[in-house]
Order: sequence, then structure tokens, then C-alpha cells
Amino acid sequence: MSANRATGPGRAVSSNTVAVPILMYHVIAAPPPGAPFPGLYVAPAEFAAQMQALKNAGYHAVTLDQVQAHWRSGASLPAGKPIVLSFDNGYQSQYTQALPVLQQLGWAGVENIQLSGLPPSQGGFGQGQVRGLIAAGWELDTQGISHADLITLDAQQLHYQVAVARRVLQQRYHVPVNWFCYPSGHYNATVIATVKAAGYAGSTTVIPGWAHPGDDPNRLHRLRVLGGTSPAALLAQIASAREDPPAPASYNGA
Repeated sequence: MSANRATGPGRAVSSNTVAVPILMYHVIAAPPPGAPFPGLYVAPAEFAAQMQALKNAGYHAVTLDQVQAHWRSGASLPAGKPIVLSFDNGYQSQYTQALPVLQQLGWAGVENIQLSGLPPSQGGFGQGQVRGLIAAGWELDTQGISHADLITLDAQQLHYQVAVARRVLQQRYHVPVNWFCYPSGHYNATVIATVKAAGYAGSTTVIPGWAHPGDDPNRLHRLRVLGGTSPAALLAQIASAREDPPAPASYNGA
């Protein structure tokens, strides 16, 4: 086994050169009729089966902060193969459906919340639910204020979406908010510079692949999990993306 591969189940990961897959989820529910993006809905039973398959395959969910501490200083990770489970936008189903499944496994997720997300009446988080995730060990990160297309903004608007969002969340929930998640995955050199200036440790993209310790921390890969993905297909998707090339210097969705 090469130096940058995770060790097998039952052995603590000690090499700080380990690569880590980051999965991307949205709504944990069946898609309602006419949903504009039905692929972003993963049914609760399907999600639970995927998580059990990951555990059976030797994976153990960790946070981005844990991954960074491992890469930078060799801090130990839980036994098993590390994987990050990230959830975008702040859908209420992430609290009602994903949280209980992960709690049963002793795992924590990463919430990429947008501050002006859906109100609770339309399936979004309330502040109490965000605090519930944090109390359960989840890491709170952000997609900014309003899921804006960052590459179209001027400097003042970009600062508002990136830096102000972090400051508001830090003050509201008393957590570090160390990672930014590019809305729709769009970024360029100006966006990356703004993220760095705001003090984030790094950022995640929508470019498929694994996160490697030698990667630019502001261009970390993620793997989108779509509805209808069987547990076996998810494991194959993860395995096949391990050696994908580094993320490009910029991405506009094309």
C-alpha cells in the first residue's frame, strides 16, 4: 500500500499524507413532483444504506478541521478510512434525516450553511437546529450569505458574501467556521484571494476527486451523491475518483 493511502479498518490512520474523499449531499428526502433538481434528493432509506455500506467498507466520517490537523501536524484520525460527509445549503432534512443516521454510527457531518437560506416553513434550518448539529459534533462551515455566483460580484459584494458570512456565523454560534464552500462550485483567483483574506483554512469545490494533502486547500475536490445511487455504486464512485487530477485554477460551471 502506498504512503498516501488510508489504512484498513481497525487501525488508526497515522500517516499525514492520507488522501480523503469528501462527499456532497443536499436534500435527504424523496423528490417532490416537479422538483427542479430531482437528482439532489437522496431518499432517507437510500442515505442510511449508503452510510452502512461506507462503515462496512471500513470508512469513518471525519470533519475538515480534523483532516487539516492530520495533514498539518499529524494529529490522529479515528480508526478506519477517513471520509468527509458534507451537506450543502441548510435543508431541514439534513437535521431530521441525516443527523440520526450519523449519530447511530458515532459520526459527524460538515454543514455548509447559507445564511439567507430557506425559512423553516419551507424546509430550511432554524437556529436551534444548527445548534443541535453543533452539539452533535458537526462542523459548521458556509456557502456565504445567499448562494450568490461569486465570480460575478464586485469586491464589496464578494467581501460581504465571504468575510461577513464567516463573522456572523462565528458570533452567532461561537464556532470557528474554517472552511468555505463555493456556491455552485464557481471560483476564480479573485474569489480565492477573498477567501484567504477572510481567514478561512480552505475551500471546497464541486470538481470530482479526492482531497489530497498536496492540493491547494482552496480547491479541494468533492464527490456529488445523486439520488438513485446504490450503496455499491457509491463505493465504486469513490474508488474510481481517487486519482483524478487537481482542480483547475478557476471554474465557472462550464
